[in-house]
Amino acid sequence: GLPAEEIKRLCEVHVEIFKEALEEQDRPEPLLGHPVHTFMKENRASEKIMSEISMLMGQLGNPPTPEAFGKHRQTLDDLIDQLSKIDIHYTRKENQLFPMLEAHHFTGPSQVMWSIHDDIRAHLKQARDAFAENDPAHTVTSLKEAIQAVRDMIYKEEHILFPTSLDMLTDSEWVKVKEGEADIGFAWVAPGEGWPEEILEDIGETAPEPEQIVQDVAGALGLDTGRMTLEQINLVLTHLPVDLTFVDENDRVAYYSEGPARIFPRSPGIIGREVRNCHPPKSVHIVNKILDAFKSGSRNSAAFWIELGGKFIYIRYFPVLDADGYYRGTLEVSQDLTEIRKLEGERRLLDEIG
Repeated sequence: GLPAEEIKRLCEVHVEIFKEALEEQDRPEPLLGHPVHTFMKENRASEKIMSEISMLMGQLGNPPTPEAFGKHRQTLDDLIDQLSKIDIHYTRKENQLFPMLEAHHFTGPSQVMWSIHDDIRAHLKQARDAFAENDPAHTVTSLKEAIQAVRDMIYKEEHILFPTSLDMLTDSEWVKVKEGEADIGFAWVAPGEGWPEEILEDIGETAPEPEQIVQDVAGALGLDTGRMTLEQINLVLTHLPVDLTFVDENDRVAYYSEGPARIFPRSPGIIGREVRNCHPPKSVHIVNKILDAFKSGSRNSAAFWIELGGKFIYIRYFPVLDADGYYRGTLEVSQDLTEIRKLEGERRLLDEIG
């Protein structure tokens, strides 16, 4: 029942109390290519960037002068961009490591660290905004706050999170952590070669398939990134804020989503119908042109937008290709952008529920 800010404060106190004991522990030394090895490799890269920023800020004066700020502006801009790539490091933790720990009911890192990640992201955004507004004082202040928070996070990772994770997770689970890393990317460095090839034979298995880590549900279908029942798939498709129509490789309508507020009317009678017969004669040549381009591979999308009944409608077409690159059909996506076009500024998730 404690507020997130209080939890973070207590965690800082906890680290300080046990800092002497933590210092006595050796930092983990994972094998080359192991996810923790890559995380620590990124930490060393971030420390180098932060040292360069700190040295540059020393040259700006105290307080920083506009003249020095202007002289070093380009270098500082580059370094802020470089440090901002720490977001990739944190995103990988949040999406690859934390789910595995949560499966062991070890939820502290995701509850507290993620909040601190967001604080660091906010400090870096404030630094970028102040830099863009040519405000040396606030740029330096925000960068100092970001650097201190990043250094503190590195300490928590390498003295608490990573050692605990290495003790808790099995080789199979680490293989799964690594499996999805490339989809998110890496900050500044590339992972080393080696692990996990040499251990797969020892553990007697390959990386677990995505459905193996999702709770089994009766009738669930194994998808590329999870498992859903047919009912769940249908519910998701009918709740998307867009209209979908799928035409198969034989140019026949195979599916359309039936949402609560369709833009263009559809009825079951079009299922199985030749798509060219679903359009007025004057536009059939356009349909043929799009389908021919998708089948030949000369186009990977087509888009149109119209005003209809006071609404701004965006219509896009995409070729659907299988794993071998063969054409399997065309997907039509229609969306009402009327309200979206009016958006300005920002509204964060917390603003919405606050």
